[in-house]
Amino acid sequence: MENGIDGRGWPLPPKPWLYSERIIDAMAAAAQIHGRQKRKATEIPYLSHLLGTCSIALEYGATEDEAIAALLHDAIEDGQPTDAARATVWSFGAEVGRIVEGCTDADSHPKPPWRARKEAYVASLASKDHSVLLVSASDKLHNARSIVRDLCGVGEKVWDRFKVPKSPTLTRRRTNRHSTMRPRTDSSSRSSIRPES
Repeated sequence: MENGIDGRGWPLPPKPWLYSERIIDAMAAAAQIHGRQKRKATEIPYLSHLLGTCSIALEYGATEDEAIAALLHDAIEDGQPTDAARATVWSFGAEVGRIVEGCTDADSHPKPPWRARKEAYVASLASKDHSVLLVSASDKLHNARSIVRDLCGVGEKVWDRFKVPKSPTLTRRRTNRHSTMRPRTDSSSRSSIRPES
């Protein structure tokens, strides 16, 4: 670094930063793992969902590990080969791995039937801790926002992109909302992320 510029010629603010380079590496890993994916029935790169989920988690006080888990929350479910995706997630540490595993509803391809998988996932939320619930709720909120945006754009056709009819999809989203709405059990109030020590 010379005069606040890195080797690529990008500005480099003085440290300490609000986050470590781990979050930058996690963004790169997420972009690579999901590099060929698009959002359901759209041309929107899947990375937008991962960044949106991370953004929501950060806005609700995510730690750096929680923010990284938000970026990687679908890696084990959707990344292939699954073992390599899982190893990538766990390379960011045990806490990130634990959170992502807690957000994963299936790690086999093809995935088990939708209804049984989603019912088991929703039931499992009752025993999840704050970190898993924060990432899961951020994921569901971003999905809900995307559906609302698409409803405004394409109308009721938005429901055609799901494997199940509109009613079970809405019911699951309502159930997820209620399952993830639990008060924090610790007394901390986090307004920005801090690198884990």
